[in-house]
Amino acid sequence: MAGRLQTNWRRLGGPDRIAGVDLARGLAIIGMFAAHLLLTAEGFVWSDPDTWTALVDGRSSILFATLAGVSIGLVTGGRVPATGRRMSTARWRLALRAAMLLVLGILLILTGVPVYVILPAYAILFLLALPFTGMSARTVLSAAAGLALIMPFVQPALNELPIWQTPFSVELDAFIGWHYPFTVWIAFVLAGLGIARAGIARVTVQVRMLVAGVALAAIGYGLAELPAPSADPYWWSVWTADPHTSGVLEVVGSGGLVIAVLAACLLLCRVPVLKAITLPLRATGAMPLTAYTVQLVVWAIVAGVVLGDTADLFGFRALEPFWPLTIAMLIGCSAWALLVGRGPLEWLLDRAAKRVVASGPERR
Repeated sequence: MAGRLQTNWRRLGGPDRIAGVDLARGLAIIGMFAAHLLLTAEGFVWSDPDTWTALVDGRSSILFATLAGVSIGLVTGGRVPATGRRMSTARWRLALRAAMLLVLGILLILTGVPVYVILPAYAILFLLALPFTGMSARTVLSAAAGLALIMPFVQPALNELPIWQTPFSVELDAFIGWHYPFTVWIAFVLAGLGIARAGIARVTVQVRMLVAGVALAAIGYGLAELPAPSADPYWWSVWTADPHTSGVLEVVGSGGLVIAVLAACLLLCRVPVLKAITLPLRATGAMPLTAYTVQLVVWAIVAGVVLGDTADLFGFRALEPFWPLTIAMLIGCSAWALLVGRGPLEWLLDRAAKRVVASGPERR
């Protein structure tokens, strides 16, 4: 037992794992759950601490998407993109993981829990990112910036397509995770991929991320205080920084904020004491799929038994479940990470992907 604890402790905090990324993932998981179950402020104002609970709205899921890009970048080579057979294997495994995430996402939707399940969008974003995995940091970050500035101007038209007026529009919305539209959110994934390519473990990169993220957040949220260029509803939807609007100022402001948060997590974990203190969050972030899924399954079970209706959001909120479930999740993930090791769903998806897509010798 002592040997297993020591091995798993090294796995969580050793040089082969970027602790700050796990910390950021843990924050993203808790933030997404808080956005669903806590009564957060209507709007976020830097100068008013009472509104800071609004930070979790939208931004937690954007952080989650950005970290998906970081993970894609790390498994496809890190600073230097993999080549040949190694890259081909990594891409096929990512594609298979995307398919499994889509299936899991649909199963979670079928529980009836009243949340916009992010996993279907996550799966599509994985697939869209694959063509960018062979590119350099500069190219990927340039693509992310271009999409971040262009797609918010296109998104209102996409939201008005006739397909959204059909009888099956609600099912289609859930199936492709349109609450997190891949047409815009691919910019966040590519930003994460570009950061991984730039060398996310390097302190100089982390400091640049912090400076750039703070600057982008200041620009995005600062411009949001100004009136839109026109009173036309189109310009409001493009100009806004409100959560889940995919407006250009949300993309810039919230995108910058999550980059700054990720940079802060990376820098904090360079301090041994802080790295140790954040173990429960890091353990949760080391198994994000398991933590996310278990939260929703427990929600469905409790709401079904106590309320008789898994879709009763306000009834479930009235039970004040956020802190009990969050504390239980932190303790459970920490215990599992130290006593067992890798998260069960992470292990399952990885094992399945490796069994189906076998690695082989590098082709010359």
